[in-house]
Amino acid sequence: MHRLRTTVVRLWPLTAVQMAQSLSKPVPLAVKQGLRTSQPARHLNTPLASEPFLNGTSSNYVEEMYYTWLENPKSVHKSWDVFFRNASAGAPPGAAYQGPPHLSRTSERLSSAQALVGTQPSVEKLVEDHLAVHSLIRAYQVNCNHTENVLDAQKDIDTTSCPAPCLSSIYGLAESDLDKVFRLPTTTFIGGNESALPLREIIYRLERAYCQHIGVEFMFINDMEQCQWIRQKFETPGVMQCTLEEKRTLLARMIQSTRFEEFLQRKWSSEKRFGLEGCESLIPALKTIIDKSSQSGVESVIMGMPHRGRLNVLANVIRKELEQIFCQFDSKLEAADEGSGDVKYHLGMYHRRMNRVSDKYMTLSLVANPSHLEAVDPVVQGKTKAEQFYCGDTEGKRVMSILLHGDAAFAGQGIVYETFHLSDLPSYTTHGTIHVVVNNQIGFTTDPRVARSSPYPTDVARVVNAPIFHVNADNPEAVMYVCKVAAEWRNTFHKDVVVDLVCYRRNGHNEIDEPMFTQPLMYKRIKKQKGVLQKFVEKLIDEGVVTTQEYEEEVASYDKICEEAYTRSKDEKILHIKHWLDSPWPGFFTLEGQPRSMTCPSTGISEQALSHIGNIAASVPVQDFAIHGGLSRILKGRANMVSQRLCDWALGEYMAFGSLLKEGIHVRLSGQDVERGTFSHRHHVLHDQNTDKRMCIPMNYISPDQAPYTVCNSSLSEYAVLGFELGFAMASPNALVLWEAQFGDFHNTAQCIIDQFISSGQAKWVRQNGIVLLLPHGMEGMGPEHSSARPERFLQMCNDDPDVFPKLSEDFAMHQLYDCNWIVVNCSTPANYFHVLRRQILLPFRKPLIVLTPKSLLRHPEVKSSFDDMLPGTHFRRLIPDNGHTATNPEKVKRLIFCTGKIYYELTRERKNRGMDEAIAVVRIEQLSPFPFDLVKEEADHYPNADLVWCQEEHKNHGYYDYVKPRISTTIGHTRPIW
Repeated sequence: MHRLRTTVVRLWPLTAVQMAQSLSKPVPLAVKQGLRTSQPARHLNTPLASEPFLNGTSSNYVEEMYYTWLENPKSVHKSWDVFFRNASAGAPPGAAYQGPPHLSRTSERLSSAQALVGTQPSVEKLVEDHLAVHSLIRAYQVNCNHTENVLDAQKDIDTTSCPAPCLSSIYGLAESDLDKVFRLPTTTFIGGNESALPLREIIYRLERAYCQHIGVEFMFINDMEQCQWIRQKFETPGVMQCTLEEKRTLLARMIQSTRFEEFLQRKWSSEKRFGLEGCESLIPALKTIIDKSSQSGVESVIMGMPHRGRLNVLANVIRKELEQIFCQFDSKLEAADEGSGDVKYHLGMYHRRMNRVSDKYMTLSLVANPSHLEAVDPVVQGKTKAEQFYCGDTEGKRVMSILLHGDAAFAGQGIVYETFHLSDLPSYTTHGTIHVVVNNQIGFTTDPRVARSSPYPTDVARVVNAPIFHVNADNPEAVMYVCKVAAEWRNTFHKDVVVDLVCYRRNGHNEIDEPMFTQPLMYKRIKKQKGVLQKFVEKLIDEGVVTTQEYEEEVASYDKICEEAYTRSKDEKILHIKHWLDSPWPGFFTLEGQPRSMTCPSTGISEQALSHIGNIAASVPVQDFAIHGGLSRILKGRANMVSQRLCDWALGEYMAFGSLLKEGIHVRLSGQDVERGTFSHRHHVLHDQNTDKRMCIPMNYISPDQAPYTVCNSSLSEYAVLGFELGFAMASPNALVLWEAQFGDFHNTAQCIIDQFISSGQAKWVRQNGIVLLLPHGMEGMGPEHSSARPERFLQMCNDDPDVFPKLSEDFAMHQLYDCNWIVVNCSTPANYFHVLRRQILLPFRKPLIVLTPKSLLRHPEVKSSFDDMLPGTHFRRLIPDNGHTATNPEKVKRLIFCTGKIYYELTRERKNRGMDEAIAVVRIEQLSPFPFDLVKEEADHYPNADLVWCQEEHKNHGYYDYVKPRISTTIGHTRPIW
């Protein structure tokens, strides 16, 4: 009875409301039921007052009982047998049941057939008790999602507990009902092969399923099949039993996980390593997921995780050589290539190995990530999507992702929510991710009480109907079972699932941190807590699964492996960070990781190709396709431009994309409203005006053997979507991946991806990436915050030195590109935009490209390029000189204006209006970084008598001024001021 009452405490809030609602909504059950007999229609209007149990809540139960009675009258209680016999004999529902005397005044009118009823137990009470039991079962399924025996120093302030009401006040059940037998509903599997159980056994089995070491949240899922699937996995008696072989394998994995951390602690006690102590069961958890997934046909797993436990995952899950891990702790180690920072627990890894359980080869990748713990989530999803795309895995059966999280970050960082919302979008879904939360119950030094407003850190997963499995990490067998179910869920439904490993952190935030400063009570308990391996091995020895000697031999064997690797690690004097790449590009670089050449061919294409692509851009290559009238005019304008051998901005982009597709390069353009273009200039996806969802992408009709073109409107997210595209671009160097902001300033909310991954990616992780950012920019009267793409931010993060004039050589421009951390351009002509996009692929290496794209120039009459500027032999122009009168008479020029982008057209218009064409030269710097020192010097030398001016739309402390002024000054040797 005590167990009953404790259970009731947890279930009270839901069930009280349910019972109140269900018993207050009577419906004419006879209309629905009619007992499926040939009763006269007059019975349908019979009042049901004498049968109060015939209400909406009980209808399913009564119907179930009736079908059971039809199959075998003896299988139901005799009171139900009499009731159904009377009803079948023609008695109206109000008379078929003989209630107590004060409720049934119809006894005087009973026929001889009805007299069969006699004195029967109260069917009303029987039905109410069954309904109460059904409500009890449902309440367990809905509310019992916590785990027992988990370290929790916050119990004294638990706000979820309720006053303990008497069991009878909620369900109308009493202790005397514990031995009564109740028929089980179809929405539970606790009966196994039995259809009815005593109440005592029902409660015992529910407690075993939901209130021990596993808590399950799933009843919010609005799919009955999925709910039933989960119930069966956790309620079926004996379903969680492990075999002897599974227990022995689990023990071996727990030994590896635990002894690895202990070995590092012995050898490097004062080093930060963000160890796994307190959650050692994470390693067998991940290995179980990978084993089960491999058996289901998964060939590649991409993982992302924070730094806690990363070294252990690298060693025991991905199987990085131990000596390669240990040598990183050597202070004398020198880096042979680029790379900087606290790489031990940030670097990635890529490894292909045999899975011993499935006997199949698997590729495991761990993506490098910064200390912005959840920023890696969308990157992993993008890389997973790319790998699925390139291997034709349209259902996610061969490639999958696993994301690891800390509890505080999972609840606190909005990128988690943004990433979840990509999970079912057509161009972003990875067909289900398994999320594993290492729930330390503390974030750095912060208690959950002040870290989140939700009961659990995992509540964000509810938004996409992802089931959440909480499991006590001190019970490795429960952890292993939950991870099996998670892998089966992903393989069955291809939807996200969350495993919450409720554990603790034995040390502080890192190994040299003192946690007693901020969590004294918790850490007093932790010091007394027996380690999970010790508890597990004691259990297995008691069960006779292993002997003490076998355990000690297994420990000694792994310790020996670590010691031998440690000895070998001392011979490692050089750290090759390129060995830690999470996405190697085989064949793209030399074996030493260098470019295969340092030249870039012409980015121009043939006249025939330009005309062909232009005609495709001006057409609707699908029959009987009704387009919008305004779009007809746009396409007609494109055709007219092609006939004149001209292109505007949209057509220049079309030429670049189309030519790359024709050459077998996949192009992916993603972002908010990119299909049409924010400013209605692109129209890469045409919509049939008469048929819903009928669309046409002309770019996919360029050539029969072309690469596919992916253009996709994204969710209203910048952070997650840019991270996703960055991950997509990681997978292969032979794809042009572009993200366009709706307005340039919208990259503000993606700044973490830009700062942590794009600008510093190569410097920290030797990770090249060719992603392109298209940022609409220009002061168009929309206010200071909604006009500028903040070019100054990108320029501030460029790595070239403003005070050093570089040594010029024949391949100076190429070496500049190779040495820079990214490229920033502001093109003023469609032809230059065309060339810079093609150059991005034709370069023998990859660098991020930031393109400040125009707004008003999209339709500016002067912003058109001739096909002549795009033919073979032409290139991207880093600087465009003034080709007017000033070029032929440079001595007469009084002022040389350097500028970039849109303001060039305003300057030349004003110069013409003032009649100053010979006195003013206007030069466009198209590539701002790396800075074209050589070309700027040529221009400054060409106009020896001119004063030098930088002109921009933005305020002096915004835009490009602070970047270009010192570089121009260095270029001219500080001989003239820069105004």
